[in-house]
Amino acid sequence: MPAKKRKKAEKEERLEKPWYKLWPTGVRKTIDYPEVPLFEFLRSAAQKHPDKTAIVYFDKELTYKELDVLSDKFATALVDLGVKKGDKVAIFLPNVPQFIISYYGALKAGAIVTAISPLYKEREVEHQLNDSEAETIVVLDLLYPIVEKVWGKTRLRNVVVTSLKDYMPKFKAVLGSLLKKIPSRKVEPKPNVHFFTELMAKYEAKPPKVEINPKEDLAALQYTGGTTGIAKGAMLTHMNLVSNAVMCNEWLQANEGEETVLAVLPLFHIYGMTTGMNAPIYFAGRIVLLPRFDPISVFQVIQKYKVTVFCGAPTMYAMLLTHPDLKKYDCTSIKFCISGAAPLPPEVQKKFMEVTGGVLVEGYGLTESSPVTHCNPLDKTMKTVKVGSIGIPWPDTDAKIVDIETGEKELPPGEIGELIVKGPQVMKGYWKMLEETADVLRNGWLYTGDIGKMDEDGYFYITDRKKDLIKYKGYSVYPRELEDVLYEHPAVKLCGVIGKPDTVSGEIPKAFVVLKEGMTATEEELMKFVNEKVAPYKAIRELEIRKELPLSAVGKVLRRVLREEELKKMTAKT
Repeated sequence: MPAKKRKKAEKEERLEKPWYKLWPTGVRKTIDYPEVPLFEFLRSAAQKHPDKTAIVYFDKELTYKELDVLSDKFATALVDLGVKKGDKVAIFLPNVPQFIISYYGALKAGAIVTAISPLYKEREVEHQLNDSEAETIVVLDLLYPIVEKVWGKTRLRNVVVTSLKDYMPKFKAVLGSLLKKIPSRKVEPKPNVHFFTELMAKYEAKPPKVEINPKEDLAALQYTGGTTGIAKGAMLTHMNLVSNAVMCNEWLQANEGEETVLAVLPLFHIYGMTTGMNAPIYFAGRIVLLPRFDPISVFQVIQKYKVTVFCGAPTMYAMLLTHPDLKKYDCTSIKFCISGAAPLPPEVQKKFMEVTGGVLVEGYGLTESSPVTHCNPLDKTMKTVKVGSIGIPWPDTDAKIVDIETGEKELPPGEIGELIVKGPQVMKGYWKMLEETADVLRNGWLYTGDIGKMDEDGYFYITDRKKDLIKYKGYSVYPRELEDVLYEHPAVKLCGVIGKPDTVSGEIPKAFVVLKEGMTATEEELMKFVNEKVAPYKAIRELEIRKELPLSAVGKVLRRVLREEELKKMTAKT
């Protein structure tokens, strides 16, 4: 079929989608996306709104002009350090201004960003650095010892060190040091170790022009874990991230230069990266950065800066609602909240809207789609919001439910199958993993691995997960990774890890272990063995030693059976 005819047919197909019946007023169904590198968002915001506040961090404010200049300086420094187009720059930072400066600076230098969770331990950092082939890393001084230990086993050439205090108001930084409330660590100068503030002072804002093909060139290698436990780098192009940020702006119907966005979701995570950084920069919003989630800090900044947009995870909203100081703060400036990363309990949704007067709706996304594909309309009347649903596809995004066995037969409304999605935000593929890419990207569709259904109005619902992914407080925990660590213990013969339902965290990782004959180990000892080697959110919370585990015909531990047994035990207790 000729390209023109195909495009016309696709457009007509889009216009017939069931979700258009309740489509939000004012939101375009299809958008003409700017074919530009992602960093052009920052340049454009700086030109149109130079004196508008871009970042608020512990009461220190950076304007869009200042942020643009700082990222230009960082790009210039990277190029002088030998970073070329296509090189990988790792960012190992919490939510601090340096994350945004180095992210956009790396893109301006033509590099590809790979963001590393500040919760990661040595083995996880080493794997991501090696798999991504990163040669430069920007790291918080407190996390530097991890980098120092793995440096010799990686391709790292340049290490740029920064501190929580570097972009704080001076009096707060000094006072924080004196009272030991703001931690820092002295890093001794040595070859190839550079300091962020020194680079900013040394270099001019004159990065060389780098030609970027937005549709083909990668902006980020964003790591996601598979249910196999193998961390995979989702290859996200500039256009993937550009389109999702523009969609986000369209859905929010944001007022350019007037919104205040709370960025407490970690920026290293794709959800925070798009909703807390890229989209707000696109609509020249004021980004209030919080390095970690703390209810009092969240209340304070919402009240002080009159936050209008707050994207978070269900556990965040739940913790705020149950905090004893909730009534002491005014949170009524909030207009819109999108909840993602885990199912949103209806009672949390209802109560949060009562407290703020804003709209809180559930959405859906995954790393491989930059991340958002679905969301409920931000409808204050709640007439087009369906509780328990992930909502409808975003502009230019298609979705359908297909049979689990072949993935080829589209199922009618109400029938359960696998959710597949298509749109300009869908990744190019997995980095250096052709087989895995072919498995999830088929004929332009991304197979999400999530099981769900669509109703007659085109609203989608997630009913289960195709694999055994554990969702702990919105974080993804992969059973295989924890099992692999358990198997490193000399006394472990057989093990299986499942997600045990938990009212506070969603699910907690629980391990089942069979010991080798003649060997001994306590449950506490085995938990400690694993938990010292993984990020805190991955920690095994319960462990049970058994004489045997349910096995398949080929000797594979049946996690499904273990989970069913656990559910039965929990039901019997209630």
